[in-house]
Parts: sequence; C-alpha cells; structure tokens
Amino acid sequence: MLASQLLAPTLRGMPAEAETVSHQLMLRAGLIRQVASGMYTHLPLGFRALQKVGNIIREEMDRAGGQELLLPIVQPAEIWQESGRWDVYGPEMFRLQDRHGRHFCLGPTHEELITVLVRQEVNSYRQLPLRLYQIQNKYRDERRPRFGVMRGREFVMKDMYSFDRDAAGMEESYRILGEAYHRVFSRCGLHFRMVEADTGAIGGAVSHEFMALAASGEAEIVYCPECDYAANVEKAACHPRPAGVTAAAGTGLEAAEIVPTPGARTMAEVAAYLSLPAAQLIKTLIYQADGRLVAVLVRGDRQVNEVKLQRQLGCLDLELAPDESVTAALGCPPGYVGPVGLPAGIPVYADTEVPIIRRSAAGANREGCHYVNLEPGRDFAADVVADLRTVEAGEPCPNCGHPLEKARGIEVGQIFQLGTKYSQTLGATYTDADGGEKPVIMGCYGIGVSRTVAAIIEQRHDEKGIIWPVSAAPFAVVVVPVSEKESRQMELARRVYGLLRDQGIEAVLDDRDERPGVKFADADLIGFPYRVTVGRRTLEQGTVDVKERATGQEEAVPVDRVSGYLAEALDQGR
Repeated sequence: MLASQLLAPTLRGMPAEAETVSHQLMLRAGLIRQVASGMYTHLPLGFRALQKVGNIIREEMDRAGGQELLLPIVQPAEIWQESGRWDVYGPEMFRLQDRHGRHFCLGPTHEELITVLVRQEVNSYRQLPLRLYQIQNKYRDERRPRFGVMRGREFVMKDMYSFDRDAAGMEESYRILGEAYHRVFSRCGLHFRMVEADTGAIGGAVSHEFMALAASGEAEIVYCPECDYAANVEKAACHPRPAGVTAAAGTGLEAAEIVPTPGARTMAEVAAYLSLPAAQLIKTLIYQADGRLVAVLVRGDRQVNEVKLQRQLGCLDLELAPDESVTAALGCPPGYVGPVGLPAGIPVYADTEVPIIRRSAAGANREGCHYVNLEPGRDFAADVVADLRTVEAGEPCPNCGHPLEKARGIEVGQIFQLGTKYSQTLGATYTDADGGEKPVIMGCYGIGVSRTVAAIIEQRHDEKGIIWPVSAAPFAVVVVPVSEKESRQMELARRVYGLLRDQGIEAVLDDRDERPGVKFADADLIGFPYRVTVGRRTLEQGTVDVKERATGQEEAVPVDRVSGYLAEALDQGR
C-alpha cells in the first residue's frame, strides 16, 4: 500500500472529546471517525485491525469445533416475546416497526434467533453437539456511550452458541471454549484475567468474563495473587466480618437512644459527630425497585452492590429513590433514614454483616437526629438478610484466605452456561437414543471484537502512539525513504517494498511529499511493528535501518536480506 493513497488522516492535536488513551489514539492515528454518539466509521487502518482480531477469533473458534454462519441483524419481536425478553431487555433495545406495523428490534444479542434456528433444523441426538458462531454488528442503545468504541451503541461482536445433549456436554463445551478464549486473547497480546461474573440479562447459572487489565477499565475485579481465584466485584461473594466493636462510645447506655446530630448526614459526618468508627454505623438506603420502595442496610463503611441487590429483588428497574419520594414516605430527608420504625409497606433488606454489628448508630427517621446503642433483633429486624455489599481489597480470598487485591479491567469477552433457559422456553428439543424428547442444553460465548482492538491499544502504547502486536497490526512494516525527491533513494525504497510484498509481508511505502520527521512521527503514532528507513546509508553501504516499534531497537540490515530478516522477526512476534 502506498501511503499517498492510504486514507489515514492522522491528527497532531489531542481530541477534546476523547477521555481514554484508546479513544484518543484511534482518532489521532486515523482508525475511526465519529458519526453520532456511540457510532463510528472504521477507516481502513481501523478496519484492518478489526479484521486481524476477527481472523484470530475465527481460527480459534473453528479449532474449537465452531461453524460460522450469519444471522439477521433485524429480528422479529415475536421470538423475543416468546422467550419473555421483549419487555425484560429494557430501553437498551433499539425497537422499530416496518411499513405494515410489525415490531422488530436491532439485535443486541442473538440467543432467541439461534435457538429458533436449532428448533427448526435439529431433531436428533446424532446432530449434537453443535457449536455455531458469527461475527457481526450488534446494537444497544447505551444510556451514556463513552470511551470511543469501548462503550458504543453499534459495535462488532463474535457470538457463539453451543448445543449439547446434557449438562456434562455443556460443561465440556464451556471448558473447550474457555481454553479457546485464552488462546484468542493471548494471541492478541493482551494481559488478561478470567473472572467469575454475574449472568445479567443473558441469564444462566454460571458465567465468566475475560478482563483485559487497564486503569481505564469500567469494570472492577478482585483477584488472589496466591491462587487462581478472580471475580468481578459485581459477583464476588462477601462473608460477614466482625468490626471488632464492643461498645458505643460516648453514651454508656444499654437502651437505644435518639441523639441530636445537626447537619450530620453523610456516614463520615455522623461518625465524626458521634465519635464512632464508620464500621459501627448502619447505612440505610431507600431504593425504587420496579416502582416500589425498599430499604437496604449495610455497614457504614461498606457500599451496596446494586447488581447483587437487583438479583435478590428480582426486579427489572432499580435506582435510588429520589429525595422527594424518601421525604414523602418517611418524613425526613435521606441522610437521616434508619431501620427503626420504617413503614410496614417498605420491606427491609440487610447485608449479612448488619446483624452482627453491636451497639450501632443509624438514622432516626427524624431530621437532625440519629439512634445510638441499636441492637439488631432487639430494636429492628430485616425481612431478608443476604450478601448485598461490594467486596473490598484486603478481604480474605474465599479459596485460600490470602488478602484479595483489586484491579480495573475492560471486559473483552464473556461466556455463559445457559442450560435450558432458552431451549425450554422456545421449544428447541431433540430425540434421544431411547426415543424420548429432551431440551437441548445451551452455552453462550461472546467476544467484543471492536472492544478488543481498543483494549490492545489501552495496554500497548507510549507517548508517541500505538504499539501494535504483530498479530493485530493493520500493516506489519512501513518503508520510509528519507527523501522522496532523491530518485536513487526512492528506487531503493520501492525495491525494498517489492521484496517485502513478494515475501507476503503486509507493508506500506511512505511515498508522501513530507519531511522525514513527519513520516517518523506518523509511523510511531500508527504503530507499525517495524519501520524500515531508506536513507544515505542505504546508498553508501547498501543497508537499511530496521527499527522495532515495541523495543526501539534498531539494526542495519543489507537490502537483499531485509525481507528474510523481517519475515523471521514477524514470525517470532506472532
């Protein structure tokens, strides 16, 4: 490819709208351009990177027994209504009608459609196991698209679905695909962890996410440095930990007592005013769950895990109740809400640590006042006690007891054991060897292709630009003549470019009428794994300077050997 003909509009300035490194560099290196919020055009370099990652995925899915197909993006509402998810999926689903008034959606995922296909085409145990996948665009109307292609409303995804005769077969498919995912992300040059995850809107009993570790990641994980335990904080189980509190400071009274706390609304303010540790306070939060109010209790130094809470409540919509709703229901603003004397219509859900807090303090449901010396069971009781909090760094690993550590990650893939969630609802059955009818047992396996490209850039960059791994680079080599006006230099540069192409190496010849500094800066910004410089030394000594982008190491290589030298280097880097 000639750089003079390549659509790669690089930018020198920092795009104001870009928050993350990957978003900044994908714009600056000419990989993407925004069309609308959360929607991007992938320019030639960006599309080639998508293709490279997609081809890695295809190779590993095929190796794992997958068969590629292509399902429609536009899906009829009927199959979603049949599965019960048309209303459940929520406002993230793009919905539309055709000219006849029939309802459709733009596919956010394809469990329904693939299950209906199997229902129509598979009827015997002899046709199982079956693993089908596709790579195509998905559509989700994100409330807040951000971070470029990392959280977009249109994105490229690989989704695979496994169909087995029984649970043992599904677990074997899950194992095989989990190993395939490890190979995919390793080949993409990512530093990642496989973590336990919540099943979310997809459903099923077991799920794991693949997290590319990065400070910009929206997800938070905990992991044990001593064993293989790792989990998304949304999923990580928490065990009650005594706070070591034996008495309420400052009162010396056994009975619960209301004390004035003027101006103290936050946990930090209340703790300071009462001279109590935050672990001795009870935080009471009022949520709206599908429109009804519920009270949630956690220790004062803990955070409510809303994913766990939503799973416990079994609701579709969950959010903190507006201040005015709290005041209308309880007669006080949120900062003074507590568990004693709540209206009968507001159920109380307590985290497992709350019942073991001794002589605690909490809001008195009266503005400017808090209770002290509260005793769970004596002064108040919860309707439900469950694990409702977010795990903290330093808590013991559930496997080995070693203190857990926290990290941030970008979710690049997720796998699910679905069981019969869709096959039973949608009637996807098969006839077994004895003539009996049974539901197929399913698994689901997704990879965000465009998100994986962004994750690679988040992990592999420096102050100059992108540092592509060979496996995902749009082009492997750029040939840079120092002066395109020197006919002999250009002749040798074209010769080197031709030798590389004859060797099957994807290369760009930078034949633009630009200063050498501009060409070198663009080469670093775009992130070509290798740069070949043709200059005065080439004319005088017959060598070119080959520079590796990742290490900065440079070596003089004879012109006639450069293609073999790079072929070997690229092969080692794959």
